[in-house]
Amino acid sequence: MPEPLAKTRIKPTSKEDILDAAERLFAKLGFDGASMREIAQSAGVAQALLHYHFRTKEGLFEAMFARRSGAINRIRLARLETMIARGNLTVEEIVDSLLRPTVEAGHDPSRGGHSFANLILTTGASNNPWAQGLIAASYDAMAKRYIAALRMALPDLSLADATWGYLFIIGSALTQMSPTGRADRLSEGATSDRDTEALLSRAARFAAAGLRAFAEARPRPALPEAKPPTI
Repeated sequence: MPEPLAKTRIKPTSKEDILDAAERLFAKLGFDGASMREIAQSAGVAQALLHYHFRTKEGLFEAMFARRSGAINRIRLARLETMIARGNLTVEEIVDSLLRPTVEAGHDPSRGGHSFANLILTTGASNNPWAQGLIAASYDAMAKRYIAALRMALPDLSLADATWGYLFIIGSALTQMSPTGRADRLSEGATSDRDTEALLSRAARFAAAGLRAFAEARPRPALPEAKPPTI
């Protein structure tokens, strides 16, 4: 007698499930390599549902990217505004509030983890106008707020140096957003990139020292020569 067919378990699928599947496949295969059909299969839905919710692959990628970047930026800006309202900003606090939400998300698989870290790196490094526009829409307003805050903490910091300082901080931090084990190997076990507090405290001190060096090196306007007194 043949065995009865197993009942198919139908799992309700939400837009979040689709975005999770898209995140995994875009990170693994890249935008061009991941197809809507593969994403639908991974999410367990009909491909038509992806087009219903997001219309195009670009629309799906944008929604997937905005979900994580928006959540991280809301945390960043809330912390920054609290510090500004309190007064007495320090550079270390500003840098920590900028980096901590990103690093904590990169270490948490439920918040994108390694997949979103890869997506930020590849999207941010792309010279594709669409990708550049996505980075601008997702991060430029937040970046300008932080650049202004750095200049509040260091009044001698020029706009150019504050901008480069912000970009240097973000660029170096993104390579450490999720643990890879490289710090463990290079230090022969003296430290670990899974230790977020050690990573963040060092990153804040390192960045603050560089920003202060920029501010101290800024040319000062020459004072007018004193005229000899007239007799």
